[in-house]
Amino acid sequence: MRGKLLIISAVAVSLSGCGVVPRLIPRPAGAPTPAPAASPATPQPPSSSSSPAATPSPTRPALGAPQARQAVRQWVAAYNATLKQRRWWRQDARIEALFVEAALHEGVLERNHEVFKWKPGHKPITLTGEPTIYLPRPERQPPIGDWFIAQTTYRDTKGHARPHVLAFFRAPGQSFKLAVATPIHWGQRMPKPRLDADGYITDMDDAMAGAVAKEYLNFWNNKKKEGASGYRLARDNYSRKAFPKVNKGMYVAFAGHGSVFGFRTADGGSFFLFALVNAPKSVNQVLSEALLVPAGAKTIQELGGNWFS
Repeated sequence: MRGKLLIISAVAVSLSGCGVVPRLIPRPAGAPTPAPAASPATPQPPSSSSSPAATPSPTRPALGAPQARQAVRQWVAAYNATLKQRRWWRQDARIEALFVEAALHEGVLERNHEVFKWKPGHKPITLTGEPTIYLPRPERQPPIGDWFIAQTTYRDTKGHARPHVLAFFRAPGQSFKLAVATPIHWGQRMPKPRLDADGYITDMDDAMAGAVAKEYLNFWNNKKKEGASGYRLARDNYSRKAFPKVNKGMYVAFAGHGSVFGFRTADGGSFFLFALVNAPKSVNQVLSEALLVPAGAKTIQELGGNWFS
């Protein structure tokens, strides 16, 4: 977390505010920047765990794990190529081709790095091995597009090989874009998902997902009593340790969070992946979180987390 703040007007932040997958609302090119929270007038698709099953249309083929792995490789190739372009962060089209939702803030924040003469925060990615794919059933994908979670290993910004977990989303007819990503903390690992007979992940609990994301907002913004959402951060939670240090610096409260991606785990727990973000006109930081709520528990365990500021 760096101690300086630059007020920036975000060029293109597709932010659903308090969304739970599939509350992903891609912003059409040229549309005004949305507010940090979705307004009542904004159409909201039903959640994946409560919407009726829908058969994929002939013009939108079902997404399988091989296609998802290929999408990860294609995105990494496009990402690495973009990073070679001079001042790529000043080109809106390049940012919007790679990122959506909270990850879109990262492209905007690279402009901060340039202003303060810092090195770019994004580094080339070299994948190690095949990505592990966590994919919902085709008929459980939201009407507005497809999403999946991938776990893969590559070097972090400090040069250490780390397992990372990433969520990707694509609107119909478009390529997959990165929505959120974080390295897994040292000593932690991704939980095994609960899979159906065809190998697809089991839908997460949307109510729990919203409550867990709200608790992180409660904790970091320090405005409401911890545990107000019904959940509480574990005592050894990384965020609990980082909060005192971060709170001493230039800290801007989070305005909301992007969509929550997740699944039920094999042992009955729940895994969630999302990012906390500032208001679009005060883009200062992105906090990505990979979380586990054990079965029958109200304690949030942090498996991974990453600041981009």
